[in-house]
Amino acid sequence: MIWCVEDDASIRDIELYALNSAGFATKGFDDGLAFWEALKKEQPQLVLLDVMLPGMDGIELLIKMKQELAYKQIPVILATAKGQEYDRIRGLDLGADDYIVKPFSMMEMVSRVKAVLRRTQPQQEARLLKIDGLEVNLDAHTVVVDGERVPLTYKEFELLHLFLAHPGRIYTREQLYYQVWNLEYMGDSRTLDSHIRSLRHKLNDYGKMLETVRNVGYRWEVRND
Repeated sequence: MIWCVEDDASIRDIELYALNSAGFATKGFDDGLAFWEALKKEQPQLVLLDVMLPGMDGIELLIKMKQELAYKQIPVILATAKGQEYDRIRGLDLGADDYIVKPFSMMEMVSRVKAVLRRTQPQQEARLLKIDGLEVNLDAHTVVVDGERVPLTYKEFELLHLFLAHPGRIYTREQLYYQVWNLEYMGDSRTLDSHIRSLRHKLNDYGKMLETVRNVGYRWEVRND
């Protein structure tokens, strides 16, 4: 769950949409107080925190988070205006994990969120994904099918990793372009479809588990046997 604290509703809505398209669950807040009260009930994976907020600003919130043992390990990306260099430096000194300067593209924001999550939460990712005779080693970046090594391209590996990490979940073409290519979907799915075809072929019988969901996207089949 990624939380976006941003008082500008139009910016906040775009942030939430982009993160949702990239496969993240999200929640938005328009002021620091609402965010702080929600933090007492549940914790996000990461907070995208605007510095300029009404009432309690982003720097104050960051200080409060880092002073609380229960919240200090939550990754924070500060969103600052172009001229707020002092706030960026101070935020990093106070424990922010990264910052992003407004105005920023949604692709950059999603990439920074992914990068911070990789740095701060590597222990949360399973290093070996296995379904029957299909094994994906995330450290060695290898795939084995029924005891035989199968060479995949980088993008094919990333697609397989995504599907096996979330079996049964439907990914739209837009989400897959965000997640694997870090690109916005422009309506041309030929690149994605060719990668899916190649992946299915290389996985032999396991390729049948990579299902096409008509007019939506793709998912990895969940077997109940």
